[in-house]
Amino acid sequence: MGAASRKVLIVDDEPNIVTALEFLFRRSGYDVRLATNGAEALEQVDAYRPDVVLLDVMMPVKSGYEVCQRMRERPELAQVKIVMLSAKGSEAEVSKGLSLGADLYVTKPFSTQELVATIDRLFGQAGAQEQ
Repeated sequence: MGAASRKVLIVDDEPNIVTALEFLFRRSGYDVRLATNGAEALEQVDAYRPDVVLLDVMMPVKSGYEVCQRMRERPELAQVKIVMLSAKGSEAEVSKGLSLGADLYVTKPFSTQELVATIDRLFGQAGAQEQ
């Protein structure tokens, strides 16, 4: 399965981050959907069934931690990769995200190009395991 068929859901309430990520992921061949808060994220996860969710921690309505926890409580979403994005990079925050089931925890500010490359690698590893 190439990047062309990969679906990414970008969940962040900062328009500049969303715009940059959306542009780069589309250019890399991903199918992209957006959400600006935690409740919308959960609706999109059900409707869209993304392969990966880029999840901001600090958001209105429901935090990224809540969304991550809700997703990990559902066995049918076990294959969905969750990448948490946060300005809070303390060890405690990172371990909280990972303990709730995130696959990666990326601290802001980050290089958007590096993030796309990281997601590509995440799928590269998954692809190798599937074969």
